[in-house]
Amino acid sequence: MNRSELASRFIDVASQPWEKTKYPGIEQKTLLVEPKTGLLTALMRMAPGARLPDHEHVKIEQTYVLEGSLVCPEGECKAGQFVWRPAGSRHEAWAGPEGGLFLAMFQMPNKFFQPDGRVTDFLGRDWEETWSSKKT
Repeated sequence: MNRSELASRFIDVASQPWEKTKYPGIEQKTLLVEPKTGLLTALMRMAPGARLPDHEHVKIEQTYVLEGSLVCPEGECKAGQFVWRPAGSRHEAWAGPEGGLFLAMFQMPNKFFQPDGRVTDFLGRDWEETWSSKKT
């Protein structure tokens, strides 16, 4: 490896635009994506009551709540708190009444279970077609 490959990467998060997601009221700023391992770190913003539907984290999920709260059937994680879930955990999640701002760290791909029985990734792509041939 040369020195530039090992150099620190400084991200001016404030200047990055918010990226819309396919889920209403949920935006993100992608801070790190490592395609080889699927590692993803993102700043996630959820409007009050915005929901992530039923999904499974194929690998560990970590979330630090910066503002507001993140709620799931198991409990509520408030500003200044941290929650992590083991690989294989499946849940829905939604923002509390004030919305929320979170630092999310996980490894892709996550499986999203659609009401019509389809399984997709976060972008809405068929999970099997997109990920079954890749090491997860």
